[in-house]
Amino acid sequence: MYSSDIAFTPTVKSIQSRKGSRRGYASMEESGGWKTEVTDDLAQYIAAQRSFFLATSNADGQPYIQHRGGPMGFLKVLDNRRLGFADFRGNRQYISQGNLEDNSKAFIFLIDYLQKTRIKIWGTAKVIEDDPELIEQLMQYDQPYRAAPEQAIIFTIDAWDANCPQHIPVRVDAEWVRSALEEKEQKIAELEAQIQKLQSAVQPS
Repeated sequence: MYSSDIAFTPTVKSIQSRKGSRRGYASMEESGGWKTEVTDDLAQYIAAQRSFFLATSNADGQPYIQHRGGPMGFLKVLDNRRLGFADFRGNRQYISQGNLEDNSKAFIFLIDYLQKTRIKIWGTAKVIEDDPELIEQLMQYDQPYRAAPEQAIIFTIDAWDANCPQHIPVRVDAEWVRSALEEKEQKIAELEAQIQKLQSAVQPS
């Protein structure tokens, strides 16, 4: 039993064998397979993200993917196996919550367009409605963020893997661009001040 068996079912492995990739993945499995706990690198990656996609499915197996966004670090590492986030009030369809009541299996997909990296996390999730202390803990952010938390979602990790950067388009966050432009303008102002100072120094009295 390998951690990657959560995704590499017998049918998947059969296809891998038919298409020539099974040997490489078998070697990966024998070398330890996918990680099942949060590492320092994963924790740092999660802390830098401002959005992710949460996948669930209902009792009939119908999949559903929902985007979750918030301030940097809104998806929190609670321990070496659990992640959590405050579930903000939205359109109140409650599809993810209903799916999780019927089927606790869930999946988190994180993508960083600037760094061209992506992380896939398999596990289970549950909604917690009546724990104000937990919600308060999950709402602790470095900067104020206007959102109304309705409940909490706790995700327990079974396995995770990092994808290659191939075909990920480079997209830059507007806040990062704003910060870079402000830094550039400040540098220009400093250089202009230095030039003016030098010009004053060489002008004849």
